[in-house]
Amino acid sequence: MASLGALSAVSVPAAPVLAADAAPNPWFDPSYVTDNWDTIVGHLGQHVRLTVGAVLLGALIALPLALLARRTRFLAGPVLGLSSIVYTIPSLAMFAFLAPFTGSLSATTVLVGLTLYTLVILVRNFLAGLQGVPADVREAARGMGYGSARLFLRVDLPLALPAFMAGLRIATVSTVALVTVGVITGNGGLGQLIVGGLNANFYRAEIVTGAVGCVLLALVADVLLAGLERLLTPWTRAAR
Repeated sequence: MASLGALSAVSVPAAPVLAADAAPNPWFDPSYVTDNWDTIVGHLGQHVRLTVGAVLLGALIALPLALLARRTRFLAGPVLGLSSIVYTIPSLAMFAFLAPFTGSLSATTVLVGLTLYTLVILVRNFLAGLQGVPADVREAARGMGYGSARLFLRVDLPLALPAFMAGLRIATVSTVALVTVGVITGNGGLGQLIVGGLNANFYRAEIVTGAVGCVLLALVADVLLAGLERLLTPWTRAAR
């Protein structure tokens, strides 16, 4: 009996509490944002640079391709098909293909890959806008002595601009999301926060900060482009 009493008096040590279990893991933590503001802004700046660079380069490539496809009808199918095939290539494989040409897996590799991904959207929208210009309007302009350059700038571009801007808006929002895949090269913009949170024992505040940042960036970019479209096409507002 005495031995049983002695055993009952012995206290059983509590299970150790792991630091990861004891540490708070909120979905959003303002202190994380304030403590890491410089890092977040740096990733945001890279995200913006990659997005703007990819869309601008994509537009510069897509416009000549769209003009060529409209001028030579039998090239429209191959041009659209090629841009669609490029879009189906997984990002990991795309970066691996580009690395020998860019020298290494760098921000340039990500920029080139993102530019290629924008073409499937931009070429289609640019071509649709150019094909939507009425043939009789173009013929009337030629009858007034318009040359090719003046015809494009004064007739084709204004009439096709709504379709152009729609393509730019879609491509920009899509690219904002795609930039995050550049994290495999260490150049993923806000995607670095998402992966960093996953690596830090699923730290939710860091993951949510990166994800919400991408969403807000896409919304801001779309609103700015929508405003630019309204500014450049005042006649569409009058028609409404």
